[in-house]
Amino acid sequence: MSDYTLTRHRGKWAVTYRDEGGTRRRITTGKADEREAEPIGREIWQRLTAARSERVEDLWPAYVRDRKADGVLTDRFGPIWAGLAPHFGKRIGSEITREDCRAYHQVRKRKGYAASSIATELALLRACLRWRYGAGAPNLWVPPASPPRDHWLTKEQVRELLAATDTPHVRLFIRLAASTGARASAILDLEWHRVDFDSGTIDYRPAGREVTNKRRTIVPMNAGLRAELERAYAGRLTDHVIEFGGKPVGSVKKAFQRLTAKTGIKVSPHVLRHTCAVWMAHDGVPMSEIAQYLGHTKTAITEAYYARYSPDYMRRASAATEF
Repeated sequence: MSDYTLTRHRGKWAVTYRDEGGTRRRITTGKADEREAEPIGREIWQRLTAARSERVEDLWPAYVRDRKADGVLTDRFGPIWAGLAPHFGKRIGSEITREDCRAYHQVRKRKGYAASSIATELALLRACLRWRYGAGAPNLWVPPASPPRDHWLTKEQVRELLAATDTPHVRLFIRLAASTGARASAILDLEWHRVDFDSGTIDYRPAGREVTNKRRTIVPMNAGLRAELERAYAGRLTDHVIEFGGKPVGSVKKAFQRLTAKTGIKVSPHVLRHTCAVWMAHDGVPMSEIAQYLGHTKTAITEAYYARYSPDYMRRASAATEF
């Protein structure tokens, strides 16, 4: 079901939308004054989109619609629900227990899913139930965070990846990820009007997007990235920076799998984001600056992952123990 708009119909304002089958529908608010019609329209829409039952399979789409209305990108919610649905879809949301979550964790582990992926799935299930029940939501178990990843690439390895890449959009993606540390979703969403060649900056913040813990930032472009962007801009066919065949690109996962097979270098968008941060830490960039660059909400998060890569990490502490 699409979002609604208020439209004039027979002298009154009506809630207009398309149902799940794509048919256009109208429900009158009974008001000729738009200001009076707006709150009634919201009430009508809330009734239309309310969950049909307390089963998780009904709560989930209502939750996703609400997040989308707040400007949250919901592309990942589909694949996550594919994992959750067989285990929790028919369950009453308020009755899910911590033991249910632990059992789910074990099932997904046996199927070969990464611990971080399972944790993300359960965390979103928890968010859905908190959205529905508030303080009365069940206390779900979510596995602890995985230890910090230690796989990063040298500059020579990234140059090797670029040399092995004959597809312009993949090459540009690698440049953006390694130079700006942006997440894959931010890079794939990036449009040219947010690339400012005059100021030499890239604004990863799309208009209308809700600010979440995974914040997006404005970052400067280095010389190599600028040259790559200028070439891409000259040959652009769409508003999106990362495009292929005259269309925006939805994923680079398969392209990165092919690169790994071709070069023997294990690479993913997250590895490039991690690599960018490690390079900055190696060069002695302050943790607060790296945090700002990556969009971390707290410097403590950055320190937990990247302080150990800094040449000055705990040197003063070590010097204090000299005798």
